[in-house]
Amino acid sequence: MSFTIKQLEAFVWIADIGSFRGAAERLNTTQPNISARIAALESALNVSLMTRDAGSVRLTAKGRDLLEHARAILRQTDALIAASGELGLYDGALRLGVTEMIMHTWLRDFMRAFREEFPKISVELTVDMSARLEEDLFSHRIDLALQNGPFSRSATGTAALGRYPLIWVASPNLDLATDRPLTVDDMARHPILTHARGTRQHEEVLAHFRAERSNAHLVPSSNLAAGKQMAVDSMGVAALPAAMVSKELASNALRQLNYSWQPDDLDFVARYDAHTAGLYVQRAANLASQVALTYQRNAPLY
Repeated sequence: MSFTIKQLEAFVWIADIGSFRGAAERLNTTQPNISARIAALESALNVSLMTRDAGSVRLTAKGRDLLEHARAILRQTDALIAASGELGLYDGALRLGVTEMIMHTWLRDFMRAFREEFPKISVELTVDMSARLEEDLFSHRIDLALQNGPFSRSATGTAALGRYPLIWVASPNLDLATDRPLTVDDMARHPILTHARGTRQHEEVLAHFRAERSNAHLVPSSNLAAGKQMAVDSMGVAALPAAMVSKELASNALRQLNYSWQPDDLDFVARYDAHTAGLYVQRAANLASQVALTYQRNAPLY
């Protein structure tokens, strides 16, 4: 009796995620289908690959021995498709996690380029803060994270996406001087719109105004687009990625402020698990790097 690629995929994903339900979600099928694939694989190989106990899954000694062989077959399948040049043979789903900054800048360009190379792979998109994307990546809820540091864990697969400076902006309707550098007191006259609590950017802004012994009122938000709109609506001054506010600066809905300090640049990286990722995940990371570089090359300078 023979075995199939789908059965090997089920075996590998159960081992990586630790549950039949998680593997079913990852492979876009049902839990009974996953159970049937494992039963058929065990029958074909005449071995017991895993044991199930109170919702948990543990590989048997034989299962652990065979796992890397299963991975090797899947990698060779990827290599065969790649060597043929027919990337359209890939099907399935790419579970992609991105931060809001990427969603509002070059995500559309990336999605278009990825679809051209892998027309049969659907993209399941998660937009969230970087810290949560990191949790999703290491729990295998997403395949690829396009996110900014700092990171609490090292990923085995990475591709650089560039540095994005933050600038201070405000509505021209706010009474802020334009003929001289602004002081900390000038800034503190208005609410300071910041990233969410717990982010590096929020901590840097908080530390800066504390060091200046300022009573500035910080207004954190987990939604950068909301913070940008609040700035446009004259509700405060904001430190935002320059890439996110280029249109508002060009239309004079926002104005860049002449203030001597700003939070550190955002370093963005495409991150994935090189040990488990298929070729299309690795290709997606490299493609994101190319798209990001092109975007930054063409972006306005501030």
